[in-house]
Amino acid sequence: MLGLSNWPLPLLALYLFYLAVALYVCAQMVYLKHDPIKTLSWTIVMLFLPFFGMIIYFYFGQNYRRNKIYSRKGVRDERIKKVISAQQIAQFEAMKGSLPKEIAKQIRLIKLNLNNNKSILTSYNNITPYFTGKDALKAMMESVKSAQHHIHLQSYIIENDAIGTLWQQELIQKAQQGVQVRVIYDDVGSWTLPRHYSDKLKAAGAQVESFAAVRYPWLTSKINYRNHRKILVVDGKVAYMGGVNIADRYYSGGDYLAWLDAHIKVEGEAVANLQSSFLLDWYFINGQTLPNRKQFYPNLVLPEKICYTQVITSGPDSDYANIMQSYFTAITQAKKHLYIITPYFTPNETILNAIKVASLGGVDVRIMLPEKSDATITHLSSRSYFTELMEAQVKIHLYHKGFNHSKVISIDGNFCIIGSANMDNRSFEHNFEVSTLVYNKKVTRQVDEQFRSNLRDCRQLQLKKWEKRSRKEKIFEAFARLFSPLL
Repeated sequence: MLGLSNWPLPLLALYLFYLAVALYVCAQMVYLKHDPIKTLSWTIVMLFLPFFGMIIYFYFGQNYRRNKIYSRKGVRDERIKKVISAQQIAQFEAMKGSLPKEIAKQIRLIKLNLNNNKSILTSYNNITPYFTGKDALKAMMESVKSAQHHIHLQSYIIENDAIGTLWQQELIQKAQQGVQVRVIYDDVGSWTLPRHYSDKLKAAGAQVESFAAVRYPWLTSKINYRNHRKILVVDGKVAYMGGVNIADRYYSGGDYLAWLDAHIKVEGEAVANLQSSFLLDWYFINGQTLPNRKQFYPNLVLPEKICYTQVITSGPDSDYANIMQSYFTAITQAKKHLYIITPYFTPNETILNAIKVASLGGVDVRIMLPEKSDATITHLSSRSYFTELMEAQVKIHLYHKGFNHSKVISIDGNFCIIGSANMDNRSFEHNFEVSTLVYNKKVTRQVDEQFRSNLRDCRQLQLKKWEKRSRKEKIFEAFARLFSPLL
C-alpha cells in the first residue's frame, strides 16, 4: 500500500481537506453532547469511508430535533393544547388521593405526556381495535363512504395497486359529491406512486400534498425525517390510526401468507386530537390554516362509557422523544406482564435496559417479532439482541404465519399503546409518529387475547438452541448491529 507521500498532490490535498472537515464535524458532535454511541458510529463511518462517509452523514445523520428546523410553535392548536394540558396537570394535583382508579395508577405516565407533548387526556371515547390490515381497511372504507363534510387521510405509503386504486376511486367520488377531501402521503414512503394518481384526485376537487418532497428518495437530506403517521378522520366524528397503510399487501398479505397489523377506530373526544395532528401536518406542508374550524371540531354525541385516552405525537418538531419516553415509562410501570409486538427491534440502550430490568424484576416480558422480515439489515440487527434478552429471561416469539406489522405494547392488562412507531431509533428520534395510549382494561384485554392467540403461530426461541446457530449468522448479526444507532 502506497504511503501518503506517494499520492498525487491534488488528491493528497483533497484527502487532507476531507479529513479536516470530518474531524471538525466529529468535534461538533462531541461539543454538542450528541449520543456517544451515535457519535462513535458516525466517526467510524466518516473516517473509514473517506468522502462517502461524509455524504452519508449529511444525508442521514443530522439531528433535526436539536437543530429546530421543524417547528410548529405559535400555531393556534399548539397554544390551545398547552393551555388545556396545564389545566389538567393543575386539576390532577388538586385531586390527589381522589383520582379515578383507571388513571390513578398511570398518573406518572399521563403527566409525562401532558408535560412533554401537551397530550390532552380525554375521557369519553369508544375504541375499537383491529388486528389485521384487511379488517382495518374495510372499516375505514365504510366510514369514508358515509362521509358528509370532510375526509382527512394521511398515510406513509399509498400505492397504485388494486387497494390504492379502490381508495382513489372512492375519494374521487366523494370529492365530486362536494365532500372536502384532503390527502397527505409521504414522498419517500410513496415514492413509486405515479403523478397521475394524485392528478386524478386533484381534478375531482380533492387536495393532495406530499410530505417533504424529494428528488431522489434514495439520496436525500430528509430521508430520515419522514412522516410515518397513518391517520384517517371523517367529518370530525370518527378517526382511525395505527400501522396500516394503503397498499395491497396490507389487505391480502402480498408475499406473505397473512398480514397482521394493529389499528384502532376512535369515536369520542380523542377524535379531536387526531384531527389536530392531521391539521398541524397540513399546516406544516403548505402553511394553510383552514377556515371554519368549528366544522372540523363538531359537537359530538359522546359515548356513555369512560375510556381514558391520550394521543401522543413525536418527531423532529417536538422538544423531546415523546413516544420513546412514553415507552420507557410504560415499561418501568409493568408489574405482572409486558407484551411487545414490533416488526423491527433495534432499541436504544434506555429501552433495552428498561426491558431487561423489568424481566429480571419478575415481570413476564414477551416480545413478538416476524420470523421473516422485509428489511434484511434491520432484521439481522434485531436478532443480535436476542441472546442478551433471553439471558435476562425475556421470552422471544417469532411469528411465522405471515408478517406481523403491529406496533403494540400492553402492560398488566391495565393499558396499552397502539400506533405507528416501531421500536427502533428511526421511530424514536427521526420520523413523525403518532401513538394512542388507551387506559382501559376492556380494550387492553382484547389486545392481550389477540397476543396470546398469535402465540400459537409463533416459535419461541430457546437460549441453548439459539446459541448453536452458525458462526456466519452471528457475524452478520454483529455487523448489522453496528448500524443499529443509524437505522
